[in-house]
Amino acid sequence: MAELELRRRTEISMLDTARHFFDRAAEKLQLEEAIVELLRYPKRKLIVTFPVRMDDGRVRHFEGYRVQHHPVLGPTKGGIRYHPEVTLDEVEALAVLMAWKCSLMGLPFGGAKGGVRCNPKEMSEGELERLTRRYAAEIAPLIGQDIDIPAPDVYTGEREMAWIVDTISMHNHAQFMPGLVTGKPKVLGGSEGRDTATGRGGFFVALQMLDRMNLRVEEATAAVQGFGNAGSVFAQNFHEAGGQVIAVSDSKGGIYNAQGLDPQAVLQHKRETGSVVDFPGADSLSNEELLELECDLLVPAALENVLHRENAPKVKAKAIIELANGPTTMRADEILHERGIAVVPDILANAGGVTVSYFEWVQDRAFYFWSAEEVDRKLKQFMDRAFQRVWQRHEEAGVDLRMAAYMVAIDRVAQAARARGLYA
Repeated sequence: MAELELRRRTEISMLDTARHFFDRAAEKLQLEEAIVELLRYPKRKLIVTFPVRMDDGRVRHFEGYRVQHHPVLGPTKGGIRYHPEVTLDEVEALAVLMAWKCSLMGLPFGGAKGGVRCNPKEMSEGELERLTRRYAAEIAPLIGQDIDIPAPDVYTGEREMAWIVDTISMHNHAQFMPGLVTGKPKVLGGSEGRDTATGRGGFFVALQMLDRMNLRVEEATAAVQGFGNAGSVFAQNFHEAGGQVIAVSDSKGGIYNAQGLDPQAVLQHKRETGSVVDFPGADSLSNEELLELECDLLVPAALENVLHRENAPKVKAKAIIELANGPTTMRADEILHERGIAVVPDILANAGGVTVSYFEWVQDRAFYFWSAEEVDRKLKQFMDRAFQRVWQRHEEAGVDLRMAAYMVAIDRVAQAARARGLYA
């Protein structure tokens, strides 16, 4: 684990990676210098420090961030994460990636991201509520249903979104505005299907990829690294469609069965024991070993930089579906491309979450809510359409799927920036 952490810190940062792919896509698109300079950097970067009274009476100061990329397509959109290693650079990188993700999916949003450097695992519910409400108050001038719409991310969920929408609504003459955030409880205007959207969207993308590989899902195998919300939902959908999930893992280790696992049973085991490890009828393996299994689809659904220069030459999967943000380093991406292993990039593969967030925002604005079946149908339409755009650009431009996705996304934002012109 220490070696893995060291490698993550010595690899090129997520921000450098995001800029690298932007620069390459801009060059291939032959974007004019003015557009490149406009879109390469975010519009706003906010740093806030604020006090929170802890349960024992002490007052601790925390640092938080909110970064907004250019809102040329509409208000910015992006999650808020709580983590002890959150940095401004990480939040900026994720805001930029969210901009391309929203554009790729055809959503009327720019990208944004937020975070607070804290360890939520060591805080009580009361401390987390006080932290969330104070952070919301600090960033409130930048937040609004027509300005910037937060959502859940790492270690935040519908509970934190409810606190945020209540706090900012109170700052606006107690006017309840459900469109301020997405990922809320349904009783406050949350959408059906939001909790499963990332994994479900990734599954729809996987079906499209299998079709291009001339494989039926019933003939396919998948290994899923990361059995949290996105990974477990993907695994269950894949299994229910007839595919074989041969391995899954979490932070404590992994399990393998060449004949296939029942993801629902594995999830129940994890709820009871805290991990997928020691699931009956399965062999144990490490997270590193899972990444090197022979399978049709490898699905990294946990941390960034898990595929790197050392293990990319050992990957035996036929294709990779990036459910996590940034699971592949730049060097690993080059190696996988050279080896002919297709990588469906994160800005496409995990875009189901922001797509259903968009659906929630639309429903909140209209105060008219859709059934789970309608949400699922629309999600499939959006994911299929985005994949088809990327595949078409991949074939026409002769580039890999990651570059094709960036080109489609950046081209749309650039067109909007040109149409709006420069206000100076």
